[in-house]
Amino acid sequence: MAEVLEISRQALHDQVITRLRTLLIEGRIAPGAKLNERELCEQLRVSRTPLREAIKLLAAEGLVDLIPNRGAVAVRLTEADVLHTFEMLGMLEATSGELAARRISKEELAELRALHYEMLACYEREDLPGYYEFNAKIHNAINAAAHNPVLTSTYHSINARVQSLRYRTNQDAAKWKHAIQEHEQMMQALSERDSAGMRAILLEHLQRKRDLVLELLHAGKLYPGAPAPHGETRRSA
Repeated sequence: MAEVLEISRQALHDQVITRLRTLLIEGRIAPGAKLNERELCEQLRVSRTPLREAIKLLAAEGLVDLIPNRGAVAVRLTEADVLHTFEMLGMLEATSGELAARRISKEELAELRALHYEMLACYEREDLPGYYEFNAKIHNAINAAAHNPVLTSTYHSINARVQSLRYRTNQDAAKWKHAIQEHEQMMQALSERDSAGMRAILLEHLQRKRDLVLELLHAGKLYPGAPAPHGETRRSA
């Protein structure tokens, strides 16, 4: 019985983390907004203990900031944060792609193709949440195919902080289509074991994401209506 209860607790823990992470990534909890524990407990139908455990984990992932005297706040990045994070993330993804092209197994390549086709199906249906889910799985699978655990650990810790920004960059039809074309190029480079080509594609892919995030930020469209981050003063338009 104890084992069954332990499994149940773990399943609940994982479910709360997954649902709360989705709310943050999709912007349903506005960047810069304080996480209201009472409301989230009601929404997720859980007690405060698993919710607080989930918040701590998501803070470690970089999706939540824990601010003294204010509590947990959905992360909202500054322009400097974006530049620094994407600079490092671009190098990590480029290295992942380069190593994956050399080391990926036939089974891993077949799984990536399957994920790619699932992502394309979501694109055709204009299913952005579904598209993002498979897109994230693809980037994670490329990283995993590099077979470097240190690279993987570093990649996940940095990528988590910009997940919600990557989600927002595909809400423009033309840019979404271009992202699809870049993913087609990635699959071709992997199939051809073109490590230099794979590195170049991923580096350009991340630079394009960075530039779009900055464009949205400067236009006031990245965090529309979101509260200003702790200690930041809004500038008038």
